Amino acid sequence: MLTPSRLAVARKRRGYTLTRLAKEVGLSTRRLSTFENGHATPPPDTLHALAAALEVSPDFLIGRDLEEIPVGAVSFRALSKMTARQRDSALGCGRVALLIDEWIEARFSLPDVDVPTLTGYDPEHAAEVLRARWGLGERPIGNLLHLVEAHGVRVYSLTEDNRSLDAFSLYWHGRPVVLISTQKSGERGRFDLAHELGHLVLHTEHRELDRPEAESEANRFAAAFLMPRASVLAYNLYNADFTRILKAKSIWRVAAMALAHRLHELNLMTDWVYRTACINLSRLGYRSSEPGGIARESSQLLAKVFQALRDEGDGPAAIAAAVGISVDELHDHVFGLTITAVPSAQTVSLPPRRPSLRVLPSPDS
Repeated sequence: MLTPSRLAVARKRRGYTLTRLAKEVGLSTRRLSTFENGHATPPPDTLHALAAALEVSPDFLIGRDLEEIPVGAVSFRALSKMTARQRDSALGCGRVALLIDEWIEARFSLPDVDVPTLTGYDPEHAAEVLRARWGLGERPIGNLLHLVEAHGVRVYSLTEDNRSLDAFSLYWHGRPVVLISTQKSGERGRFDLAHELGHLVLHTEHRELDRPEAESEANRFAAAFLMPRASVLAYNLYNADFTRILKAKSIWRVAAMALAHRLHELNLMTDWVYRTACINLSRLGYRSSEPGGIARESSQLLAKVFQALRDEGDGPAAIAAAVGISVDELHDHVFGLTITAVPSAQTVSLPPRRPSLRVLPSPDS
């Protein structure tokens, strides 16, 4: 029998309204609504038609009931500017990512969560506390994605249906999860991930994410976490012009505009010098992109999962089939790693039961 909550998740993640889906499968909107409300059950041919239209397997639609992600649990930026369809699509996308994560967690021993609750802390202070807890000192962070994974944060990529979003995060039954776009530059992707880490650290209790201050707090945390005060001060960038900013940004692996903003925030640039630097950087294309930027960071944990499966003679189709989605959709959720093996030096040995996957920060993290 059809599971109504699964039909709702499958429909929303595709950005379909009831009317659009009803038209796709040749039903009336009212009839489809009775299926999604649990007031009626579709015959087998209709169930298969729904599955085909939503690009899931029929088994996806008849699985156990799914708890949907509450809107208030998610750190959407500019939620008031999102359409209901965009919001529902993102939540549906996130719910599918959580199904993938549940499959992986049932088969591998993954890093324990080590993300403290620092609600009420000043964002700058919270960044300092987290750096101390994770043993980072003041040094620049090498691979941020590897670092957060090593401390128990699950990170998945947003699908093409959600390309308008940068990232969002949530706690799911105690597990911190981030979904992030792969469409932006490596530097901006790092800042987005640090921003979501700020939400996870600062806004854990009651997830008060609808406050206007929440986004600015997460931005301040991200800047301080990636570019710690003492580290920036040590490089003597007082009133740096745009050429010095472009040379220095690689130290912290951040966007040129982000470094300029941080220097101004730390009173290392006057208002006039800051405005001039931003104008010059904008003329060079650094406001909307990051010319000559770093490569995007990817998941070490997921790379090791797929390598471990390959070592057993299995592949991504096993996960896709178990979740009830296509291999292409799985591919979109896991940074494209379904076709990429990790180097042999990183290959994970696979003991008989629940192998433990060690996820380590990069040497310079």
